[in-house]
Amino acid sequence: MVLEDEKSTSGNWNLIPGYVSGIPVHSFDRKQVLEIIKEGIEHDRAKRHICITNTESMYYAKRVAAHLEFINTSTLSLCDGIGSVIAGKFQGQKITRFNGPDLLLACAEYGQKLGWRHYFCGGKEGVADKLATNLKNKYPEMKVAGTFCPPFRKTSEEENQTMLDNINNSQADIIWVGLGLLKQESWIAQYKEKLNVPWSVGVGAAFDFYAGTAKRAPAVFRKAGFEWLYRLILEPRMFKRNLNSYHFMFSAIRDGITKKYKTNSK
Repeated sequence: MVLEDEKSTSGNWNLIPGYVSGIPVHSFDRKQVLEIIKEGIEHDRAKRHICITNTESMYYAKRVAAHLEFINTSTLSLCDGIGSVIAGKFQGQKITRFNGPDLLLACAEYGQKLGWRHYFCGGKEGVADKLATNLKNKYPEMKVAGTFCPPFRKTSEEENQTMLDNINNSQADIIWVGLGLLKQESWIAQYKEKLNVPWSVGVGAAFDFYAGTAKRAPAVFRKAGFEWLYRLILEPRMFKRNLNSYHFMFSAIRDGITKKYKTNSK
């Protein structure tokens, strides 16, 4: 396989995504995603990014042009959440879930024998370090290229350059960014071309999950697609934020039903 761009077909790999309300989503299984990442690291080390795309991300993509551009230009737009699966089903798309926290663990494990170097950028003070330590304990052969926690303030050009130099000097293969939706994608869009890193991925809550500063839903909830419900029970304040996700999902379902009705009426 040779990666050319997100709209190309190379070998047995079709990198053309499906679309939910005009927003691209790729449906690859774990093995396929890891092989694509491996190819990007070993083949040409071009600067690519992966977008973890859920219904909240799709909601903002309809309203924030820069975020839609980020999704459209991603090499992989991976489904994060049952809402995207449901919305896709009503629009005739079969969507496979592969969320950010699972992708991070999969890459940490799979990359051990390949010598992948991981850089962790984000979280509150100390979170990235704790995350790296915990993953290293879980996967002893994993290589940590470095960690960095951006300050919660506007940084100077000198500080930004120091950050970029540290990341580039680390010889990282993947940079994991945990700054929350929109912020992490904006960070990647701003700095990706200045980084000598093949893959940039925003994984949000994965930092807190694996640093131990937030509790992730048990496997039974995740498998059933109810991780969002578990988090809502633990953090009721998230209900207001989740309204954006519900808004997009129901709009997508309505659009799918309307389109099907019009097609059948002809």
